[in-house]
Amino acid sequence: ARTFIRPMRIMLDTLFGCRVCIMKNETVVLGLGNPLMADEGIGNKLIELLQSTSEQCSGVDFLDAGTGGMSLLYHFEGRKKAIIIDCAFMDEEPGTIKRFTPDEVKTVKKLAHLSLHEVDILKVIQLAKQLDQCPEEIVFYAIEPEKVEQKQYLSKTLRDKLPQYTKQLQTELLEQ
Repeated sequence: ARTFIRPMRIMLDTLFGCRVCIMKNETVVLGLGNPLMADEGIGNKLIELLQSTSEQCSGVDFLDAGTGGMSLLYHFEGRKKAIIIDCAFMDEEPGTIKRFTPDEVKTVKKLAHLSLHEVDILKVIQLAKQLDQCPEEIVFYAIEPEKVEQKQYLSKTLRDKLPQYTKQLQTELLEQ
């Protein structure tokens, strides 16, 4: 098998001018979060639910981006639109979902600078712009958590609203 793969890779490199050519759809939906921390895992859970209905949304990649970090740059590259789903403390009723763009938000995140995964998403977007890898449109869907603690499941408040969140995200995707 190894003798077949190497010539094939060289042929692909020659044909497409790249080391690894991965077809990406124009739109990516990125779920951020840590599913081991209760409501912090809402982005991951919504990606799981949206993937099960992905046939309705052609031209869209649904990706569990974990805790994000600088790897988001790779997910942004070559896209026209990125939708980012995460929990956020917004001083709203737990379970509230809000849609906004990077221009409509200001970060108040305090960083300890202990990990490459720990980054300010707005700084990643700024870097993507500088590298000419930023999608034309970026949309955030933030959900106010009820509990962020060491538990492997969402709070009842967020679980009960999963159909509402999924419907709102599908509407956004179908309107493109």
